[in-house]
Parts: sequence; C-alpha cells; structure tokens
Amino acid sequence: MNTAAIETVRTPEDEAFLKRIAAKIHATGLITPAVFFLELAKPLSLIGAHAMVFFGPILNAFIQTDGYYRAAELFEEPDNVEFLIAELERLDREHNANKEG
Repeated sequence: MNTAAIETVRTPEDEAFLKRIAAKIHATGLITPAVFFLELAKPLSLIGAHAMVFFGPILNAFIQTDGYYRAAELFEEPDNVEFLIAELERLDREHNANKEG
C-alpha cells in the first residue's frame, strides 16, 4: 500500500484568485492585522475552511458571496494561506518602496 502524502497543486487560476484577495486586503490598508490573523489561524486552516462551508448558506442569504466556496476550498491547505501571506507582504514592500522612491 502506498502511504505517500497526497500533494495538492496550486493552479495559476488559484494563484490569481489569491492575488486578487491580497490586492483587496491591501486596498483596505489592513495588511498588518490580516497577516497577524492569517499567521495565527494557519494551523487551524482546515477547521476554518470547514466553518466557512458550514456558514456559507447563512451568509448567502445576506451578502453576495462570489468566490466564497473557492476561498474555503483553497484555505483548507496551509500552503495556500502561506502564499496569501507572502503576497500581502510583497504588496506591502512594493507600496513602501514606491512611497520612499
């Protein structure tokens, strides 16, 4: 029996989706709290993703949730959370470099 771990592959569409999320967070100016929260929640990303799926029908009744379930699927993997954090930090560095230069 092969007990090798199954690796998930992040597609270019997934990366583009995560970059759009990072850009929206960057536009709000809440990069530091977002990175702090994501770092804290990274070990619990699977539970958080399942909670997102559980509360999805309730949220759909009140707000437009374009991409909500896709985000829940992506956040099941801690590597995707790490990618989002790295993208937020990259956007912050670029913003600071443009502000200084």
